[in-house]
Amino acid sequence: MPFRRRPKTAPPQPPPERPPSTGLSGEAARVRRDGMGVPAGLRVAAITGAYLLIIALAVYLVVNVLVRLAPLTLAIVAALLMTALVQPVSNGLRRLRAPAWAAALGGVLTLLVAIALPFTLIANRVVGQWDHLSRQTEQGLHRVREWLVTGPLPVSERQLDAAVDGIVTALRNAAPDPVGGATAAAQVLTSIVLALVLLFFLLKDGEQMARWTLGLVSERHRPRVSAAAVEGWRTLVAYIRGTFLVAAVDAVGIGTGLAVIGVPLALPLALLTFVAAFIPIVGATLAGAVAVLVALVSNGVTDALLALGVVLAVQQAEGNLLQPLIMGRTLRLHPAVILVVVTAGTLLAGVAGAVVAVPIAAITYRVTLSLRETGRTPPPEPVPEGAA
Repeated sequence: MPFRRRPKTAPPQPPPERPPSTGLSGEAARVRRDGMGVPAGLRVAAITGAYLLIIALAVYLVVNVLVRLAPLTLAIVAALLMTALVQPVSNGLRRLRAPAWAAALGGVLTLLVAIALPFTLIANRVVGQWDHLSRQTEQGLHRVREWLVTGPLPVSERQLDAAVDGIVTALRNAAPDPVGGATAAAQVLTSIVLALVLLFFLLKDGEQMARWTLGLVSERHRPRVSAAAVEGWRTLVAYIRGTFLVAAVDAVGIGTGLAVIGVPLALPLALLTFVAAFIPIVGATLAGAVAVLVALVSNGVTDALLALGVVLAVQQAEGNLLQPLIMGRTLRLHPAVILVVVTAGTLLAGVAGAVVAVPIAAITYRVTLSLRETGRTPPPEPVPEGAA
């Protein structure tokens, strides 16, 4: 009978040690083992809150520095906006074989002429009609006063005089002192000169500046940063040129309507509409209110209602037709977001902050999307040595 080997068996293992009893139920014991008594959801919330606080602190410090350097910040932002606006002029001059410095200077001079010419025409028109406008304004204010006192509103002459005195006193208190006014004027003048100088250099050496800045980034992240920078610049160009075109259409439409109605200062009001259009939502509302007020004071209630109809018609056409047609899907920001951004910019830097808040938010949004999309794309595989 052949000998049969018995199968080897593993030595008996000792029973697993049980964790010491803590006197807690199963869920409580698991929570205690996982996080020393802190639920997992609460730990995640605490870590997320800490990250958000750090990010908020960093943003606050950056914004605080930019606000303290307001003249420099506004000059840089204005130079970028003007470069996006007049770059086609400079590029056209370069295609005509003009030197780089001449093309840049031509862009700067074109911008200065485009700004100075309307203001000069309007100033001459206002000076020539000042006496007539003064008398017409005085008569209009008298008619408005009589309508408020004798109209359906329960307003007496004493209450109206008190309200007017309060408005005058508030305006006097809001006016800066001579030293503060001189300082603010000097800062504004410095910002304008610096913005024009930066505009010249951006038009002349913008591509070299971009390549030099991109060279500071490591080779690994250079494609992502380059794609994000291109997307941000395209967004800025589309925003400023689209806003310029929409503002021009608004100014022509409202100015023509006011001129047909017979409202004085139709040309200055059209220019005000053009400038105010660069402040989204708020600017158009303020410009329209000023136009209706001028029509009420100068021509009466009927012309004021007609001016209101013209303003509403033009603004509705702009909001429902021009903005989607010209801007397209460049911004992709909800009107509520735009309103919040404009309000924040106004609180931080006044009118200048309201002008630059929306393009900064749009560029930040598009750059973030670009970085996220390029981050999802897998990196290219390395080419083996010796391959063609």
